[in-house]
Amino acid sequence: MNQSDLHIRLAEPRDLESLVTYNVALASETEDRQLERDLLQCGVEAILADASKGFYVVMEHRPTGQIIGQLLITFEWSDWRNAVFWWLQSVYVHKDWRRQGVFKTLYDYVLAKGKRQGNVAGIRLYVEQDNVVAQGVYAYVGLASAPYKVFETDFILPTRTSEKS
Repeated sequence: MNQSDLHIRLAEPRDLESLVTYNVALASETEDRQLERDLLQCGVEAILADASKGFYVVMEHRPTGQIIGQLLITFEWSDWRNAVFWWLQSVYVHKDWRRQGVFKTLYDYVLAKGKRQGNVAGIRLYVEQDNVVAQGVYAYVGLASAPYKVFETDFILPTRTSEKS
């Protein structure tokens, strides 16, 4: 991977189609979910229009202009720390660019940005329990498994029929 051909930046409205396409692929590949594209597009547009909701970071291949990786940062306030946690979400690397350090480079960028910010307590993410490949990647870059389980009531996406009871 030629680093000079790659550029990390905050996503812009012109990246909308790539972000939506990658989120559709992410849901399909990791959770066997088919997202409603119009609803997803509205969600991505909302992030791009309102920085208080979060921000996308993308890696662009300069010679082609192609977005080759993305991640979304959203925020969780911690009263215990008087600071915010950044949650990594919508992590996706184009299949042609996997195992070439794209995620690690994006993660290192976000880690440094969070440390510089001064009011970031740390970085968290959740990962589908059966996605062992992603779990290995996250451990490789220095993320540790936390002693928490995530519980939810989802009003939008139905429970997958393939989920275990």
